[in-house]
Amino acid sequence: MAFIFPEQFRFADSHEYASLEGEFVKIGISAFAVDQLGDIVFVELPEVGDSLARGSSFGSVESVKAVEDMYAPITGEVVKTNESVLASPEELQNDPHGEGWLLIVRPANLKQLEELMDSATYSSKVSAN
Repeated sequence: MAFIFPEQFRFADSHEYASLEGEFVKIGISAFAVDQLGDIVFVELPEVGDSLARGSSFGSVESVKAVEDMYAPITGEVVKTNESVLASPEELQNDPHGEGWLLIVRPANLKQLEELMDSATYSSKVSAN
């Protein structure tokens, strides 16, 4: 299956994305990751005000196949969570790069975004799988 990854997104090896939105960063999981999970039944996210450390778990997504941890692609403070995904986890499946975002974060260091894969590199990585 071919996936389209937005060019402005940066991707972590663990399939989370980060997208700069003004002074904040939107975080979610890639369409590839969502496809691998199958039917998503539950999403667990941190609280507003929580601190994320790059590379550490910030929540989980549960599908009929498995429960997978999600890892912070950058360090920062959670300023907003996507309540509609918490209420209706299928939102994540329907539009993971749009309405299915997970967190808005105030980044501690924007240079961390540059250390993530660009969409072309990530696309090559997942299409090789």
